Amino acid sequence: MNPRASRTVPFVSKATGRSLAKVAARCMVGQSLEEQGVTKEIVPGYFSVKEAVFPFVKFPSVDPILGPEMKSTGEVMGVGRTFGEAFLKASLGAGVNLPYHGTAFISVRDADKESILSVAQNLAKLGFKLVATSGTAKVITDADIECEIVNKVGQGRPHIVDIIKNDQIDLIVNTTEGRQAIADSSTIRRAALQHKVTYTTTVAGAEAMCDAMGYECEGNVNCLQTLHEELKK
Repeated sequence: MNPRASRTVPFVSKATGRSLAKVAARCMVGQSLEEQGVTKEIVPGYFSVKEAVFPFVKFPSVDPILGPEMKSTGEVMGVGRTFGEAFLKASLGAGVNLPYHGTAFISVRDADKESILSVAQNLAKLGFKLVATSGTAKVITDADIECEIVNKVGQGRPHIVDIIKNDQIDLIVNTTEGRQAIADSSTIRRAALQHKVTYTTTVAGAEAMCDAMGYECEGNVNCLQTLHEELKK
């Protein structure tokens, strides 16, 4: 038994309608799970997405790329009948405004170039114009997806940071690895922060954004109490 409560505990409790802190406390004083009636897994008929809130915008000199250390200052929860709906609501709660049109810039590490194709296809279907650095652009155009090449920083101007500063980019998908590559791409992420351009540093994040942008939000609001009553049935 691990006697601590992380921020995940209240999230899962809200998502499932079961107070895990109460269950754990009773276990600590000798009540078994069977005595508490906690013998089955709860599988909701809806999706719950937890999104972290980061303070990067207040620290313009900090690279917003994520690592193993805790950098978030809070979390929000989005609930929906589909994953896209739940992710969209969580993003809005965290202050991330997903674009629905415009220009998307893609630049990914070699390990992600095959998996980025589905993201590129989905963005094109959503009506985005695609631009990418040369290596990523070749993979995308080889798959018969229209994409323009833009310069990396150091390849001549105008380069990608210039284009971001000119407010010509609406969405950024940028994955990287290796100390030098991370340092080289940090200017892209900082420019995105300063110009309020939505960005993601993982392919999974890009796929989730595509799901969310494909959902037509009709202002659906879910009441937790109603959802918990649904679970009891």
